[in-house]
Amino acid sequence: MDRLHSMRVFARVIDEGSFAAAARELNLSPAVVTRLVADLEEHLGARLINRTTRRLALTDTGELYLDRVRHVLTEVEEAEALASAASSEPRGQLRVLCSPAFAVHQLAKHLRTFRELHPRVTIELSVPGPVETVDENFDVTILTEGRRPLDGSFVARRLARSEVIACAAPEYLDRRGRPQHPSELAQHEAMVPNFLRELTFRTGGSDAADATGESYTIERPRAALSTIHTDTLYAAALAGMGITGLPSFVAEDALLENALERVLPHWHLMSTTLYAGMPTRKHVPVRTRAFVDFLVRTFGGEDRDPWLTAAGCETLSSSPGKPAPLNLVPAAG
Repeated sequence: MDRLHSMRVFARVIDEGSFAAAARELNLSPAVVTRLVADLEEHLGARLINRTTRRLALTDTGELYLDRVRHVLTEVEEAEALASAASSEPRGQLRVLCSPAFAVHQLAKHLRTFRELHPRVTIELSVPGPVETVDENFDVTILTEGRRPLDGSFVARRLARSEVIACAAPEYLDRRGRPQHPSELAQHEAMVPNFLRELTFRTGGSDAADATGESYTIERPRAALSTIHTDTLYAAALAGMGITGLPSFVAEDALLENALERVLPHWHLMSTTLYAGMPTRKHVPVRTRAFVDFLVRTFGGEDRDPWLTAAGCETLSSSPGKPAPLNLVPAAG
C-alpha cells in the first residue's frame, strides 16, 4: 500500500464530503477510493470514518488522524517544492479556489496564456460560490475585499480594484431613457441581489471614506428580478430586462462590445479589491509563485480598476445637475 497516496485520498474524501465526490476530483473510480480508505483503516487497526447512507462522519480517532495527515501532506508538499525550486521551470498541479463570476469572466480567458508560458503546470480550478478567506487545501485563493476587511492568517497580493457599476442594455435605455441622477432609478426596472437592503451612490470618491461630493441613498426598490447569482443578473441585463449593478470585471467584455452601457457614470456605487491569497507556508512552490506573478501582471496589481479603463468607462469626476428627488420607497400593497 502506498501510504502517502492513501492519506491524500482519505483527506480528499473528508474535504469533498463523499467517496464519489473524492473519486471525481482525483480521477479515480469510487471503488478504488473506498478500497484505499479501507486498506488504510486496516493498516491502522482503527475505524476512521463512520459510514451511513446519508453522510460521512469522522470517528474520534479519525479526527486526530486527519489533523496529523494534513500536517504530513503539507510537509511533503513543501519538501517537494524545495527540492524542485532549483528548476527554473514551474511544474505540477496547481489548485486554485475562486468565485464563479471571476472564474468565468476573467480567469478562464487568461489561463491559456498562462499555460503557454508554463505548459508543465496543470490547473485544478474550484468555483463553489463566494470565497471569503484562504483555504489551506488550495495553492491560491482569489479573494474579494469589500466593506469588511480580509480575515485570517495568510499571504496576499493585490490584483486590482473593481467598481460595481450600474449598467443596462442600450436597447433598454433607448426605450426607457437614460437616468441622469440616482433618484430617477425609481422609474426603471431594477435587478438586484436579494440580500440588498439599500444602495448609496456617491460623487467625488470611490468609497465613503474619500467621497467629498454628493451622496444619495436608495432604499431597496421594488425589484423586477432579485437573485444572489451574479451571472443571472448579467444575462438578464444583456437581454434588456432592466438596470442592474455588476462588478466591472463581469461587465468588461459586454461594455467593450456595446452590449451593455454604463448608467450614471458620474456616480460611485461601491468598490472591491481583489487579492491572490496563499497559505502561510515555509516554502511557496515555484508554480504558485509563477501563477500569482502572472495574475499581478495581467490585472496590474494596483489600486485602480483596469476593466473600466479598458472599456473607456471610468467614473467621471463631476456630476451633472441634480433633478428634484423622488420618493424611492415602494408604496405598500
